[in-house]
Amino acid sequence: MPKSVIITCATTGGVHTPTMSQYLPITPSQIAESSIEAAQAGASIIHLHARHPETGKPDPRPELFRESMQQIRQHSNAVLNVSTGGGLGMSREERLRAAIALSPEMASLNVGSMNFGIFPMKAKHTTWKHDWEPAFLESTRDFIFRNTFSDIEYIVKELGDGHGTRFEFECYDLGHLYNLAWVIDQGWIKPPFFVQMVFGVLGGVGADLDNLMHMHTVAQKLFGDSYEWSVLAAGKNQMHFATQAALLGGNLRVGLEDSLYIGPGQIAKSNAEQVQKIRSIVENLGLQVATPEEARARLGLKGSDKVTF
Repeated sequence: MPKSVIITCATTGGVHTPTMSQYLPITPSQIAESSIEAAQAGASIIHLHARHPETGKPDPRPELFRESMQQIRQHSNAVLNVSTGGGLGMSREERLRAAIALSPEMASLNVGSMNFGIFPMKAKHTTWKHDWEPAFLESTRDFIFRNTFSDIEYIVKELGDGHGTRFEFECYDLGHLYNLAWVIDQGWIKPPFFVQMVFGVLGGVGADLDNLMHMHTVAQKLFGDSYEWSVLAAGKNQMHFATQAALLGGNLRVGLEDSLYIGPGQIAKSNAEQVQKIRSIVENLGLQVATPEEARARLGLKGSDKVTF
């Protein structure tokens, strides 16, 4: 039997701004409610960012993460995955604050520096809810998302060795797979590895299915049977890339961090709506959706009883 499909839901992220969708969760309670609904719809992993409750700007404060995560944990058994990508422009230490404070089962880790351009989204709006939004988007025209080998080593050792946290390794390009292979060769991390392939971000690999196939082939050569892989694609490419990943025997990620839409020109009203859609597709393909406990077992996680929130 094929493996069940692990669905990750990234509920708010640090890219989209409040003007872009009234349904983007902002406050800790909104993020918690949206995450709980996504878990009930079938997501076994919730990928978390935090935002300033009044302005919606990405915010690294551990207390904001803690408030959301405690609420989610009261109502869901989903794996909670804390971003170390943070918000664009945050320092390494800012990006790591919440994960160190909360010792989660999982944390994301970007494994390569890159141009990260979200400035084209600025042209879609002429009025804004908050003054910070257009300046934030425009700043990425001259921005490098830093993830050096020193940064990667620091995060792996601080969280992996210090807290037993395992990683969602975010790979935005082919070279990032080779960066991860080098990290593995150093003995800093042990299998199973969870590789998240990211498509369609300006500055990273394009959302072309040939690219997905090639990255999957290279990952198989590099990691063999020692890894689980997942796919996310930004914007309009979200659902068909997720579907392709399931067909190839992989896992997938959806959520309002990656796309604000549920269909062409149709704004998604919740994270759960996206999860429900992809779950229906997966099950209509004759596949099963993984439970949180199945995800924990396959990813070698320490368990929800060993976190500090």
